[in-house]
Amino acid sequence: MISVQVGDLMKYAPTSTVGKVTDIKEKDGRVWVRLDFTDLYYDAVHLIPADPSEYIEVSFKEHKSAERGREAIEELQKELGEVDTSEMMPSGGG
Repeated sequence: MISVQVGDLMKYAPTSTVGKVTDIKEKDGRVWVRLDFTDLYYDAVHLIPADPSEYIEVSFKEHKSAERGREAIEELQKELGEVDTSEMMPSGGG
């Protein structure tokens, strides 16, 4: 495994996700690295150094906006799941 430090630009090889390292943790003998682009942890054995030209900085504001959008979609899906369609069903057989 290569040496990784907070602030490094890394690429998760299986998906080509590129991000800036924001945190590093070790658990159960594995090193996990959080990338700012997804805010997810990746197994360091699958990370390779990224070229700065591959990195698109995502602002905190954009992260929050996307998060609010996901929350709105989840709320709408929840509401749609709770719609009572019994009054909308046709009655009678003709």
